[in-house]
Amino acid sequence: MAKTMMRGKDPDAIYDARTLGPAKMTILGLQHMFAMFGATVLVPLLTGLSVSTTLLFAGLGTLLFHLITKKKVPAFLGSSFAFLGGYAAIAPLINGEPNPDLPYACFGVACAGLVYLVLAGLFKAFGSNKVMRYFPPVVTGPIIIAIGLNLSASALNNIFQAGTDDAGSHYLANPHTWWIALVAIVIVVVCNIWGKGMVKIIPILLGVIGSYLCAIIYDRAIGGGFIQWQTVKDAAWIGFPIQYKSTVFSIFGADFDGGKLAAAVITIVPIAFATMMEHIGDISAISSTTGINYIQDPGLDRTLTGDGLATTVASIFGAPANTTYGENTGVLTLTKVYDPAVIRLAAFFAVILSFCPKFAAIIEIMPSEVIGGISLVLYGMISAVGVRNLVETHCDFSKSRNVLIAALILVLSIGISNSTMGAIDIPVGSTVISFSGLATGSLVGIILNAILPGKDYIFDEGEPNHTGVDLEIAQGENFSDEKAAKKAKN
Repeated sequence: MAKTMMRGKDPDAIYDARTLGPAKMTILGLQHMFAMFGATVLVPLLTGLSVSTTLLFAGLGTLLFHLITKKKVPAFLGSSFAFLGGYAAIAPLINGEPNPDLPYACFGVACAGLVYLVLAGLFKAFGSNKVMRYFPPVVTGPIIIAIGLNLSASALNNIFQAGTDDAGSHYLANPHTWWIALVAIVIVVVCNIWGKGMVKIIPILLGVIGSYLCAIIYDRAIGGGFIQWQTVKDAAWIGFPIQYKSTVFSIFGADFDGGKLAAAVITIVPIAFATMMEHIGDISAISSTTGINYIQDPGLDRTLTGDGLATTVASIFGAPANTTYGENTGVLTLTKVYDPAVIRLAAFFAVILSFCPKFAAIIEIMPSEVIGGISLVLYGMISAVGVRNLVETHCDFSKSRNVLIAALILVLSIGISNSTMGAIDIPVGSTVISFSGLATGSLVGIILNAILPGKDYIFDEGEPNHTGVDLEIAQGENFSDEKAAKKAKN
């Protein structure tokens, strides 16, 4: 059944949205924008990047992706959560404010985007089966698990605004508002499990809105001061969404630090090995949803190139890495409108919205409890997705090679990050290069998988639904659920 769907088109679906008329196309485009919105703007809030710049390059990145993929693939590119660990390692928030080293982290992410082009070239030259043997789930699964676990503490710190004072004592800055985070968590869980239609597709956005409204009511009840509304009042209605100081270009000045730059590249680039597998999983899911095999046409070489270039361009100008979004695949499943032109319309809406600083200010003053509650679910989901990837691909842990690879990835990624040293520092002349736990674990895992005998992972282009991962909270019915239900029925 899967292979039949992958070859043919769904007779009940709409592949040319022009038949619906301009009004319905506009509504469908707005729906896709709102589907990606909650998750996309959450990344800049967690990292200190600009919300306006994020929206701009989500739109522009999507348009670039469509151009490179011959306008064939109905995918929206939003902010990637996979790189949160990299941002946190290089430029963690300082008392909730952006870290001046953020442009260094962005440079590392830009380099990670270029790795996509290398893999795209390998796919073009050698074919999918040979290349994917070096990136099996036994490598990517534990990397994804480590990403989520390494971020978990920051979610709790946001909820309780925890910290350490000058005397080394721990404190909770505002211990009475943790219930706002609980509201966010409950809404996400309820919408994701019991929601129907669009409610099931945008639980993150609904969780943010619901808990934010509770915070506003609390702010009014105590007479103000909890939410800094003055920031919104001071923001202009129209403004340019890019600031030079937030771009990669700003680091190449008198204060340039080569050690920080090298550390950012070494720490962040290995994350690309997980996100590239996520990309393949998303393209697989979109193929299964629409009944058109995009892995064969336009091909993974083009889709990876589009995603990688979008990530590199966005990062250079101070926006988060891009990734194909599972949320929008859920919208495709819900509406059965598979025309990529609708996705491009959503991209145009995102670009327009990026030129409104007042709107961005409303997002940026969001209480940390809201962010903490949403990110607590999100970080846990990232780790759970890594576990699911191992289970769904039937990774054989009766083999010692697989146990050793997974064990070393996990213990190095998590152990080094939480040790007193925090990273492995290697002096190179007058420069110190730092290998984060995630960078060390990822590289060791990839190298071990390459040199140890017994590689048995087979990538299937004909039925590719289980060949990747999805680091987003993928909503809606997906093809694997439909396939399992039909199998059980039969």
